Amino acid sequence: MRRRRPAPLWLRMAQPAVAALAGGLGRVAGRLPPATARSIGARLGDLAYLGLPGRRRVALANLESAFGADLGIADRRALARANFRHLGVTTLECCRLFFGPPGPLLGRVRIDGLEHVKTALTEGRGAFYLGAHFGNWELLAAANMLAGLPPLNAVIRPLDNPFLDHLVARGRARWQLRLISKKAAVKGVQAALARGECVGIMLDQNAGRQGVFVPFFGQLASTSRSLAVLALKTGAPVVPAFIHRLPDGDHQVSLEPPIPLVRTGQRERDVEVNTARFTAAIERRVRAHSEQWFWVHRRWKTRPPVTGPAGPPPPCDPDGVP
Repeated sequence: MRRRRPAPLWLRMAQPAVAALAGGLGRVAGRLPPATARSIGARLGDLAYLGLPGRRRVALANLESAFGADLGIADRRALARANFRHLGVTTLECCRLFFGPPGPLLGRVRIDGLEHVKTALTEGRGAFYLGAHFGNWELLAAANMLAGLPPLNAVIRPLDNPFLDHLVARGRARWQLRLISKKAAVKGVQAALARGECVGIMLDQNAGRQGVFVPFFGQLASTSRSLAVLALKTGAPVVPAFIHRLPDGDHQVSLEPPIPLVRTGQRERDVEVNTARFTAAIERRVRAHSEQWFWVHRRWKTRPPVTGPAGPPPPCDPDGVP
């Protein structure tokens, strides 16, 4: 695995000031009236769409890759702009969630499918939440606590700015979110499951050459094998857990029945097939509310290796066994 380059000295020296500024602005934004915060967040999204041409190009390219000829250029631009607005509103909501009085926000969270998690936890193995950077994903931990469920754990890579990382971690800790470093993920996950808790894993980011290539919007995408490996190893149920913003500003948490694990005895094939099934669940949600996914991420950055004149092997069936 390639090591990340250390930040330049001048940037590291500026990190405390950046974190202090972010914290100060976050505390101010976290106390804005909800309607004002939503309006400001949408306007910030508009500014980001215009002022971040690199991310705008990534979003437009991703939308073209995902929808092809089904979505014309004008529609792609409109959807990308709506996506930036969504991310702006989400940022302002997170300021309230991390730094402000959360009541007005939490009062607008609805939860469906709670019985699926409760039933899964009765097996005594804990449970996995299959998640994605979709809707206001930071609200899932708060919803988990509001529902009276055991604390939620999440496998997260620390931010490059350690001062900013500490600030965000404190905000997340308000909602009993326990962070598990990727460096100690296996032990941390196993300990959380042994306590009968839930572990959230986001499975919608490019995983580089270490990932497994599975279909996502009709194209092979490098996807972390971690959830499939851990689920197969521990036997803990995998519950799809998603959240999306409704037109009236409320948030809908949807907890789905656990995805049955495929076990053929062929480890690599089992990892591939189960990862494909997990990714298919994410795709269904993204298609339903396309403006609320993280389109600014280069999801298809890593391409599958070419194995011969015929190209890479065909994708596996996400709903079956080879």
